Amino acid sequence: MGETLVVASKVKAYIKKKSGMNSSSSVMEALTAIVERECMKAVQNAEKGKRKTVMDRDFEE
Repeated sequence: MGETLVVASKVKAYIKKKSGMNSSSSVMEALTAIVERECMKAVQNAEKGKRKTVMDRDFEE
């Protein structure tokens, strides 16, 4: 895995605000993996549409 693709402080604050729970540092690794996977799916969807631009609709299932 490469660099973290999520803002750790924002994610931790969101989880804390919504649930009152703390977040372990491994949460960022897991979320980065999810973001990477979903981005690659979106890229594939854009390629299927013969586009060079990833659009919001490429993230829909």
